[in-house]
Order: sequence, then C-alpha cells, then structure tokens
Amino acid sequence: MAGRLHERVAILLGVSWEYFKSGDAPRAGRPLLPRPHRFATALASVGVIVSVMAPAASMGVTYSPATDPYSMANTTQWVGAASWWQAGYTGAGIDVAVIDTGVSLVEGLATPGKVLFGPDLSLESQAPNLRNLDTNGHGTFMAGLIAGRDSGLQQPYASAPPSVYRGMAPDARIVSIKVGVADGGVDVSQVIAAIDWVVQNRNSNGLNIRVLNISYGTNSTQSYVVDPLAYATEQAWKHGIVVVAAAGNSGYQRGSGAPGLANPAYDPYTIAVGGSDSMGTAALWDDTVASYSAVAAIGGARKPDFVAFGSHIQGLRVPNSYLDMTFPGGIIDGRYFRGSGTSQSAAITSGAVALILQKYPAMPPDQVRAFLSGNAVSLSATPRLQGKGEIDLQPMLSASLPLGFGTWDLASTGVGSLELSRGTDHVADDGVILAGEQDIFGHVFDAAAMAVLEAAGNSWSGGVWNGNTWSGDAWSGNSWSGNSWSGNSWSGNSWSGNSWSGNSWSGNSWSGNSWSGNSWSTGGWY
Repeated sequence: MAGRLHERVAILLGVSWEYFKSGDAPRAGRPLLPRPHRFATALASVGVIVSVMAPAASMGVTYSPATDPYSMANTTQWVGAASWWQAGYTGAGIDVAVIDTGVSLVEGLATPGKVLFGPDLSLESQAPNLRNLDTNGHGTFMAGLIAGRDSGLQQPYASAPPSVYRGMAPDARIVSIKVGVADGGVDVSQVIAAIDWVVQNRNSNGLNIRVLNISYGTNSTQSYVVDPLAYATEQAWKHGIVVVAAAGNSGYQRGSGAPGLANPAYDPYTIAVGGSDSMGTAALWDDTVASYSAVAAIGGARKPDFVAFGSHIQGLRVPNSYLDMTFPGGIIDGRYFRGSGTSQSAAITSGAVALILQKYPAMPPDQVRAFLSGNAVSLSATPRLQGKGEIDLQPMLSASLPLGFGTWDLASTGVGSLELSRGTDHVADDGVILAGEQDIFGHVFDAAAMAVLEAAGNSWSGGVWNGNTWSGDAWSGNSWSGNSWSGNSWSGNSWSGNSWSGNSWSGNSWSGNSWSGNSWSTGGWY
C-alpha cells in the first residue's frame, strides 16, 4: 500500500517465560536471560508478519528493562557498546544525521543540545505546530536507539541501572532532517534533497556529521549504477560520511524478479544492515537472522554487509503519534514502544559507528565497514542471509584495524529516472499521485543536471534545491530556520502549482505506495 512505512514490526507480548537449561553457554560477562514465547499473526491486508506480546501496562505490571531481554540496557551490553563506554568512548563529538519522520524531544532525547534540527523538508513543514516534530514516531525511535540518554544519566553509563534509558552512543548528537509526515508519506525527491543538505552542511555551524542513518528504502526498479537516490548516498560516502542503510524488510526472496536489498542499501557505497534476533539470550550461538531481513537468492544480488540486533527492541515512544494510534499493541508503557525491523538494526549500527569514530576520528567509511565486517561473528544461517555475520563490538576494542579495504564496485552516475527510483512508492492525496520526473513541487527533475550539482557540492543554494525554495538558509540556535513554500500546490488531478503554506498535512491521506502507514510494513520506512 502506498504512502506507508515499509516496516515489519514485531511487538513483544509477554505471554509465557521459559528458561534455557544451564548448558546453554552465554557470552562471557553476559547473563543468561529468559526467552519469551512468541507467536506470529499474518496481516493479510498488508502482507506483513506482526508478532504480538501483551504490553506490561495491559497486564497490570510495571515494565522492567532489567528482565526484558530486548531492552536497550541489555542490548547495549550484549552488542558490546557498554565495554566501549567503560573505555571512555561514548560517541562524544560525533554528529549522526537522521533522515526520517522527525524527532520529538521526549525524555531520553530532551537533554539540551542532544538533538539539533536541520531543515524540515516534509509536507508538514508549513504547519508551525508540526515543524520538525515526529508525528509518526519512527524517527524518535531511531534517534533513541542511536544516541538516547536520560537526563539524569551520569557516567559511568555501563553501571547505570537498567531503568535508565541509554542508546548505543549516549554522548553523540542527533541532527534531525525531517522528510516524512504522520503516516510516513515521503517522496524520493525529499530524501535526495535531505542527503544533499547533509553533505553540504556536514561541517557548518559547528556540526561534525560523520554518520548518516537512513532507515528508509524503496524497491527501485533500476540499477544503483544510474539511480538518483543511490547517487546521492554515494556523494555522502565519498565526502567521508559513513552511510548506514536498512537492508529492507522483504525477507528471503527467490526468483528473477526479486528486488533484493532496498534502495539505497543496494548500493555498495553504503553499509547495508540486515536484522538479527538475539532470541532473548546473552549467548551468540542461538542468534538468528530475522525472517524479515531482506536478501535475494539470485546470483550477483548484493547481500547485507552484516546483521545487527533489530528484533523486539525497546524504543522511545511519542505519545499519540501515528504508531501509537495504529499499533497500540506496541506500547510498552508511558515512555516506551517496541518494534522490529532493519530500521532498528541500522540505528543500532549507526550508534556503533559513532563509538568507533570517536576512537578513530580519521577512519574513512570503507575502513569503518571493513572493521565491523571483519569482526562480525558468523551465525548459523547461510552467508547470503547474514553477510559477514552479526556485529560484536566488545572484541573490537583491542582488535587490529583493517589495512586492506575499499569499494571497487562501479560508482553510480545518477543519470537514471526519479520515477524508477520510487519503485512502487508514491505519495498521493485524494487520488492524486506524484509520479514521473518531477519533485514534490511539480518541478522537473533533471537527474543528469542534478548529479553535476551534487558532485560539485552546490545542489543547495540559499534554501533552494532543484529550483524551488524548500527551507530557510539561516542557523538559529539549535535549528535551521524554516520558510513558507510558495508557487506550488495540488490542482485537482495533477501535481502543479500554488501554496501549501499553513496546511497541516498530517491527517491527510498520504497513502498510495510509499511508506508504511497501516502497519509498519509496506512501502518505505524500514
């Protein structure tokens, strides 16, 4: 379904608990925890598997991160982030750009200076009460996994009680560039514009953007070698930004028409992250590649570089957001939500990269990927499902840095079709679908001309991108000033001309074929 968030969400339902036998060997220093009993329900209307677990609130009990094997307190221990904190690496000095549905300053992201706001390029930007805020819930969830830190959390972070929320890199900063609205609606042209902004402003106004998290993807029907979205991500990679992209939630695919990884993860100039499940234990031996994690069983198709925890993860909740209203079963309590997908896996990895770059600030993207891949732990699944295995940060503290690294694949030219880059993902309102070689303003998108501007680093100028004014061009405090759009509007049956100023787009039907609105399942956000 168009206009919805392509995310297979698994929601933890504490049905019954079953302890493993003492012979199950956990990783050194990581206690054995109970495995939750899970069951899956197929949602035929969207073709997604959602595993449901009764939230603590509905069971009349208080949620306990200590006993939840998928809490961030346990996740950061098991993936090895806590060992980096103990060594003094917390992501300090590293900015992580998050192109998503915005970020709301809920507890865990409310510390002054934790979140900086780039331009709001979404269709909600013209409503002052919605600008930059996360009406969907997805972006806040990702930001919390990457760099969340409760206001009262003090170092040493690793010894803080489990009830205190912490992301992978608690001292990293989030730079939020909002592109998606409440139901996730977004066009590829908005994502490309956001990536270009990140590249051109990576060191502006005191920023140090070294990581770009893209928990989004389309099923592009053209090769990355010409795809405009893939080309934009390559420019970020080549400018020293580690691009972490969700592999997609389309699972194991067979047949010649299998899409493989999502766009832009299918571009080799990214870190493509698949999803794994810890199976509720600290041990590695029983970890599995999650069923939602995308990979194609066809020769030559790109595999994920590796997998990372992404199943049943505890994340920060935005009360009354779209996810809240659509998936109440995902609500853990007043603060937390639970979800699964390669979105979460990408966010976990982006936080890990922030830790690495604090220790090795001169490390280029290719070496970061080689470092993580070279120290990944092989799981029982076949290599085509897991890439190099599952990331494990703990031994990387003392591991040697890779010397042979690089990307030798063909680079993208970016001269392909914007429409083909969308795949089946289209934003639409009242039956009007945005399609063809035009951006959200209805302005012609000349891919070859845009590629030239992106290569030169001047596709943005004074808040103007592709001939239209999208945002202000001034940094004020912790945010980029907004602008009123003019000269463009919907007109009956075409995407053409006048003013969106003052309209609230959340609540309008951005369906069609782009994100995942109904179910964290079909279309764009992963």
